[in-house]
Amino acid sequence: MQEVTATSRHYVDRLFHPDPQKVLQGVIDMKNAVIGNNKQKANLIVLGAVPRLLYLLQQGLSSSELKTEVLGSELRTEVLGSELRTEVLGSELRTEGAVVLRTEVLGSELRTEGVVVLGSELRTECVVLLGSELRTEGAVVLRTECVVVLGSLAMGTENNIKSLVDCHIIPALLQGLVCPDLIFIEACLRCLRTVFISPVTPVQLLYTDPTVIPHLMSLLSRSPRTQDYITQIFSHCCKTPEHQTVLFNHGAIQNIAPMLISLSYKVRMQALKCFSVLAYENTQVSMTLVNVLVDGDLLSQVFVRMLQRDLPIEMQLTAAKCLTYMCRAGAIRTDDRCIVLKTLPCLVRMCSKERLLEERVEGAETLAYLMEPDVELQRIASVTDHLVAMLADYFKYPSSVSAITDIKRLDHDLKHAHELRQAAFKLYASLGSNDEDIRKKITETENMMDRIVSGLSESSIKVRLAAVRCLHSLSRSVQQLRTSFHDHAVWKPLMKLLQNAPDEVLVMASSTLCNLLLEFSPSKEPILESGVVELLCSLTQSDSPALRVNGIWALMNMAFQADQKVKGEIVRALGTEQLFRLLSDPDTNVLMKTLGLLRNLLSTRPHIDQIMSSHGKQIMQAVTLILEGEHSIEVKEQTLCILANIADGNTAKELIMTNDDILQKIKYYMGHSNAKLQLAATFCISNLIWNEEGSEADAMTGCQERQDKLRELGFVDILHKLTQALDPNLCERAKTAMQHYLA
Repeated sequence: MQEVTATSRHYVDRLFHPDPQKVLQGVIDMKNAVIGNNKQKANLIVLGAVPRLLYLLQQGLSSSELKTEVLGSELRTEVLGSELRTEVLGSELRTEGAVVLRTEVLGSELRTEGVVVLGSELRTECVVLLGSELRTEGAVVLRTECVVVLGSLAMGTENNIKSLVDCHIIPALLQGLVCPDLIFIEACLRCLRTVFISPVTPVQLLYTDPTVIPHLMSLLSRSPRTQDYITQIFSHCCKTPEHQTVLFNHGAIQNIAPMLISLSYKVRMQALKCFSVLAYENTQVSMTLVNVLVDGDLLSQVFVRMLQRDLPIEMQLTAAKCLTYMCRAGAIRTDDRCIVLKTLPCLVRMCSKERLLEERVEGAETLAYLMEPDVELQRIASVTDHLVAMLADYFKYPSSVSAITDIKRLDHDLKHAHELRQAAFKLYASLGSNDEDIRKKITETENMMDRIVSGLSESSIKVRLAAVRCLHSLSRSVQQLRTSFHDHAVWKPLMKLLQNAPDEVLVMASSTLCNLLLEFSPSKEPILESGVVELLCSLTQSDSPALRVNGIWALMNMAFQADQKVKGEIVRALGTEQLFRLLSDPDTNVLMKTLGLLRNLLSTRPHIDQIMSSHGKQIMQAVTLILEGEHSIEVKEQTLCILANIADGNTAKELIMTNDDILQKIKYYMGHSNAKLQLAATFCISNLIWNEEGSEADAMTGCQERQDKLRELGFVDILHKLTQALDPNLCERAKTAMQHYLA
């Protein structure tokens, strides 16, 4: 270690040598020493090579533009706009300001050699005066070599990148892009590319200065290399919709589109990758792309040509991604021939055994995304090249190793095994999200349910998430809930997953649990016995609206046609305060599911009467607030249905009859312009005036009193009008209510 450090120190020391030629040679030697040697790179960084390299780089930038004119025996030099008066002293040219230029006069040329900074002295060598321009070729060479070394250091470890970023390499390199020298510009861009493709580099550094992106756009046309490097930088630094917008607004599409027909494969490929990140979940970009012409052809046609089987797989995959993202953004129809006959078959091909594992992962994930919202694409994919069976092969890695020569293969398989399982689960989830026959085909695939159950407890969080997403997709099937889910007791690993998981897993797992708690699911009883109520009630207190929705949704399903014991447990565990807090939740979905829970709790007369006897006052207050508030038709309809349930209670209905404010609200909604609200309000009145056969005399008296009061308030007249309503359901309900009056 000491020997390596001593050698590294020697390289760094030479950067401070007074002789410019030795500095340049030191940089070149350093460049050769660090190639492929991460240890040497780390040593040089620790010993302070980076600040010195950046200093040399920036010193060159500050003195790169020198203009001179020879006036008799005087030489006037302008350095960055300031004038230095000089006089010729023998073979030395001394200038005011402690600047020394050692010169040779050759005919009409003034040749100076090198650039070295010594304290306040600047000695320039290798400066050639041609006519009236002084060009610092040596400085450009030195600066270029400095950038090459910095780029090599960046190709080391992530710690190297962090050190370079901490030394402010990015602003220095971006500043270097204003230099007119193309070779130097390409070196800066190559180094920037290497730094920005690292996951540890903050991509926001590219967007800090608003002049950087337009300047990079202007450099795209300089050479194939600038096109290659800049598009790579854009692709890796475009992480958010805001980044997409910045690039779009500065003409990324117009500037990059011509590169798709470049003679350079690298350039075409990087342009394609850039379009894929620009179009991802971006309607504005996708809608623009679909109308762009490249050499007379629509961009979508150019992408389709890139799907041809004789082209490199990388190009086929990336072109398929571009078309997929444009389709998902609504720029291309899902039934367009380029999607159905070109993109989808190409992505299915990428899932086959013949492809590399990395390609199979990318192909499956892109295909899953393409067909996620479209049942027809799901059906087409499910019968294309035996896709469902083909995906089963994704679970067979790592493959068995029989000889020591297969160790590398094992290492490769292990590396991608998690990714393969994740991709397969995602694709199965997408395939089975709508069609019952496809779900059946998936569950009948060899050991599929066992694989899902195993996936729920994998070490990789991404695999667990994909597995539970697949389970959620299959749980939409009544048949699978009654058969496969029950046979494999999937609720057990699902409950375990819910105990301690990140929010994104909790959201999907709790969504699946909602389905397992449906009335017809055999898993409902064992889940109830496992003490799930407390867990679900805790979800309703989450900061995440999605978790609150799922928690209350699961409780709503649990309460449907449940016995009094289960309902009582829900009310006790949730607590009245939390229940009414949820009834004022700003998220409409949470409010709707809470109303659904309340409606299910208030079903069957004994349950209605019992709950209203203990919580009637708070429930009536909540109902009043919702009916008075600015809520959607759906929310108010659900609230009126709760009132209808309360009106069906034996004793609970008196809470409505003694509340004139509520009665007036019901009356108002019976005359509302929306038929759904009219129907729900009419149900309330129908239940209030209902007279059960065989009821006792005092019940008859109570019924008559209610009918008389409602008649006095004008409800009979409204019912009579509603018997002529255009909506058949409303008309029938009003007639039924009138018959109760006449009974």
